[in-house]
Amino acid sequence: MKRFISFLLCGLILMTSCGTMSNLQRGLGIGAGGGAVAGGVIGALIGHDAKGAAIGAAIGAAVGAGAGAIIGNKMDKKAEELAALENTKVDMVSDANGLNAIKVTFDCGILFATGKSDLNVASQEQLMKFADKMSDMKDANLAIYGHTDNTGSDAVNQRLSTERAKAVATFLNQYGIKSSRMTTEGLSYRDPVASNETSQGRALNRRVEIYIYASEAMINSATQEASRN
Repeated sequence: MKRFISFLLCGLILMTSCGTMSNLQRGLGIGAGGGAVAGGVIGALIGHDAKGAAIGAAIGAAVGAGAGAIIGNKMDKKAEELAALENTKVDMVSDANGLNAIKVTFDCGILFATGKSDLNVASQEQLMKFADKMSDMKDANLAIYGHTDNTGSDAVNQRLSTERAKAVATFLNQYGIKSSRMTTEGLSYRDPVASNETSQGRALNRRVEIYIYASEAMINSATQEASRN
């Protein structure tokens, strides 16, 4: 199981060099009910001690296929737009309701120096472009996860990873994304995407990941739209 998780993570990590091609991965689960297993794996990997719940919160009732298709279409279109950003990698995953969700990582952005939570210029530029692309999707929520390498104690890294996630949220808020739409969490070094035995691996582990998923308002709106059709 550990080998499988490591293999899956390798397909989702930040790359070590800046490419010129954007990338949209569609192999992880698309549509209401579709890809539930893959979505569950992703959700588990980003939770506390790699055992947390899936992205977002279940609304308490099954989402209909019609509403799921409407949300899936919105997420697909937004994923295509985000994948067009230079040096941006987009993965389709599933949220806690079995709906399409989007994972965004940056080849060269949102990487941090050891012990730091400051956003560098490249990170700020990428986040500004990201916020601009998200300006027409105000009914989606964002889950922002901060990570560290294994340098230092878990207590120090827990604080640092939380600060990294909050730094991204604060910056995005300045560019039009409401704080009420964002949640932040620090995962310390519990979810590495590369080996902490090398400087290159530690650099990749000092990162922030952004997940975009349907809010309850989006789900309710899609349910109403589906009922009219």
